Amino acid sequence: MYNTTEQFAELNKANVAQATKLAALAIENTEKLFKLNLSAAKIALAQGVEGASAVASIKDVQDLVTLRAKYAENGVQSAMGYSRSLYEVASEAQAQYSQFAEETWAAYTKGIAAWVDKAGKSAPAGSDAAVNAFKSTFAASTAAFDQFQKATKQVVNLADASVRAAAANASKAATTKGRRAA
Repeated sequence: MYNTTEQFAELNKANVAQATKLAALAIENTEKLFKLNLSAAKIALAQGVEGASAVASIKDVQDLVTLRAKYAENGVQSAMGYSRSLYEVASEAQAQYSQFAEETWAAYTKGIAAWVDKAGKSAPAGSDAAVNAFKSTFAASTAAFDQFQKATKQVVNLADASVRAAAANASKAATTKGRRAA
């Protein structure tokens, strides 16, 4: 016999487990971002102290120009390194959230399919056409969502490759420009 109360309790347990997993994932990624920002702040402070000490020991204008160019290049490299690290943290988090969403969707569709099967077996006589129509509608919407999900993955992968290529080109350009200035 079909027991709605048991199925509702199972659904609630699954929702609590998913919410707990999502919260843990959010905390983990927030922690990574915090560590990255703390590290960047420490580096910026160290570079500021080093720069102030270097400026205090300058004896002529040419040394000041050379020092300015050196710290400008270091600043650009630091900013690019921070941006690269931030992008990696964000990309990793996006991949984790995507995987979480896929797992959740798979569990959801599996649960709904099981529910539809159980409900179909318990349905009154003569409702076969309605149950079959619901099953085919559910199957079609699941297939459409899967296609949408695949297309989204392709777009994300293309965007990721484009950003990585642009970052590599910017890094090469900054390094080349810094070498020419020195």
